[in-house]
Amino acid sequence: MILTYKYRIKDRRARKLLTAHAFAVNQVWNWCVAQQRDIQDRYLAGAPKRQWASHFDLAMACNGIGAEIGIHQQTVQKICRKFAQSRGQHGCPRFRASFGQKRTLGWVPFSSQGRKINGNTITYLGKRYRFWEGRRPLPGIVKDGAFVEDARGHWHVIFHVEIAKQSQAPSGAVGIDLGLKSLASTSAGEIIENPRHLNQWAERLAIAHRAGNKRRAVAIHARIASARKDFHHKLSTRLAREYAFIAVGNVNAKNLAQTRMAKSVLDAGWSSFRNMLRYKAATFVEVDEKFTTQTCSSCGELPPERPKGIAGLGIRAWDCSLCGTSHDRDMNAAKNILALALSVERPVEESRRAA
Repeated sequence: MILTYKYRIKDRRARKLLTAHAFAVNQVWNWCVAQQRDIQDRYLAGAPKRQWASHFDLAMACNGIGAEIGIHQQTVQKICRKFAQSRGQHGCPRFRASFGQKRTLGWVPFSSQGRKINGNTITYLGKRYRFWEGRRPLPGIVKDGAFVEDARGHWHVIFHVEIAKQSQAPSGAVGIDLGLKSLASTSAGEIIENPRHLNQWAERLAIAHRAGNKRRAVAIHARIASARKDFHHKLSTRLAREYAFIAVGNVNAKNLAQTRMAKSVLDAGWSSFRNMLRYKAATFVEVDEKFTTQTCSSCGELPPERPKGIAGLGIRAWDCSLCGTSHDRDMNAAKNILALALSVERPVEESRRAA
């Protein structure tokens, strides 16, 4: 299995070199974007339809360009492959800006042939970059990776490491209902409180904005994002180790981010949490959560006293008039989510259980 390890580059002189490499990466990426848009524009203007260039075609067209612009040729091939993947998933990508307020954060991919690792040092194009290894040494074979820049201008190195497949989780199953008052409620009766990372730093963030201290505001935002990511990783890892089957409701964070609850929705980070569960869990299923709050998990009916619509959001507990069962709103939804997931026949690729 493949795991990702991320370390902070600690050589201050590395920033200048990596920024120059990132500029070269952007030129290759932008060339790929220009080629794609040229094909599309010609087609819209009435020209005969042309086949899109594959990542192999793009890499062949860029053969030998790496030495001229100061990056490894394997890096050029990785850029072309990533462009083709992004194009296939989301359509033609945007240009990567190297300057100005909308500057794209630096990214320099590399392959196993384009780097050399020795302890806490990685060598790229003859230049050595040291990183903080801390308590997480690389445990296996490094396949590839990338140098990446964060919003504060700090550089990190990411390694994709191949390790032996770990033992699978126990044979338990759990349904998870995501929320704002509590981050998640499980069908097993566990309530996971919402840490509300943004609220913890709201006062200091407001002071930085009023003072016009953009650098301080960026640092606070980075700290909030780091704390949120750390919490999601620890929680998702624990759940994946406890349950072999995890079902989550498909609450639409993007639509809710357009409402007055936007700040709370974005701070909860539902999408990133679901993505972590998706690749960590032995089996992950995302189901339609429509009516899961209103349906009685005991009798499966929709009683007239159920909490309905926006007016019913304040109802946290209710009794089913048909079977008499008392329900916690979120736990009832989690039980229904699990039942829905178990009742649907899943394709083989949705499961990563050991054969």
